[in-house]
Amino acid sequence: MLETVIRTEAIDLPFTYGFDDVALVPGMETVDLDMCDPSWELTPRLRFDTPLLAAAMDGVVDPTFAAEFHRQGGLAVLNLEGLHGRYTDPALIYCRIADATPDEAPALLQELYAHPIDENFVRAAVHKAKALGARLAVSATPANAEWLLTAAVEEGADAVIVQSTVTSAHHRSRSGWSLDLAAFCGCCAVPVIVGNTVSHEASLALMEAGAAGILVGVGPGAECTSREVLGIGMPQISATREVSDARDEYLRSTGRYVSVICDGGMRTSGDMVKALAAGADAIMLGAPLAKAEEAPGLGFNWGMASFHGTLPRGTRIKIGTTGPLQQILHGPSNVNSGTQNLVGAIRTAMSVLGATSIRELHKVRMVHAPAIKTEGKTYQLNGNL
Repeated sequence: MLETVIRTEAIDLPFTYGFDDVALVPGMETVDLDMCDPSWELTPRLRFDTPLLAAAMDGVVDPTFAAEFHRQGGLAVLNLEGLHGRYTDPALIYCRIADATPDEAPALLQELYAHPIDENFVRAAVHKAKALGARLAVSATPANAEWLLTAAVEEGADAVIVQSTVTSAHHRSRSGWSLDLAAFCGCCAVPVIVGNTVSHEASLALMEAGAAGILVGVGPGAECTSREVLGIGMPQISATREVSDARDEYLRSTGRYVSVICDGGMRTSGDMVKALAAGADAIMLGAPLAKAEEAPGLGFNWGMASFHGTLPRGTRIKIGTTGPLQQILHGPSNVNSGTQNLVGAIRTAMSVLGATSIRELHKVRMVHAPAIKTEGKTYQLNGNL
């Protein structure tokens, strides 16, 4: 007779936390709202009034949006491997994507993004954004970084991002070729941001390779399905704290400060404040900005890996259009959901938390608070509004 063996030992796994798991605790001091400065600096030459980046998603950023986002105090990122690097005028392409049914959208995106990247289109898109007055960052995957990012810099791009689902400082390859990240950072004429990652050791290696900024986040975005398809990732509060701890360690040993940018997973201004308090210097937004009237996606957004030829890891989502970019970023808000006047909400949170700068916000007390979204909210949870 076979005996059934029951395993009773606990699995030793560390706790990790997302935005809904934590809360920020006011301390001994509050400050006047006009003393709160939410500006962010990538380098002394690249300083921005708000700690916001617009994600390198085709549904969010085109050259015209980039210029308007710059005027509103942020930094937009143009995806050089997106529609603007593949088509001379993507306007009709956007319409096709918006008109597709949910069942049609995945295959349509694969078809549209199978069109080859053209360096001339890349140059034209960057040139247009710069001609409109934008300070602009551009993004490409490691495989295409050297030729596409170099071309963009020649057209005036102010910063570049080497970006993929997971980017590491050390990549093994059977072909014998991989991007020499340290060499690329060393010779690039503008700051290089690298991502994405979620761990202390990996981010420290990217800093040592010369990155000026690190993107934090694997799979948290509203459009991303990497967590479902690949089973990878880490909740954003824990990931941001890990990478910011690496930044502080690197600063102590070298004297060089590397910006930490929380990328994805933030639905409301409260989430954004928590990301900054967890150690981020800036935050990268996709879906919250795709709702702007100026966004090119016509009320839709889709992830950067949605169109992968064999294994899509993103989806097209319908998010609607809720107002002009000015209202979403600076108000006045006509909703109470934390999705408009994002910068005003960040400044108000800084005021009540006693932080006059983002770096002071890093020192705010954070607690594990699983009841923070439900405590006392019976009427809201029951829809009695």
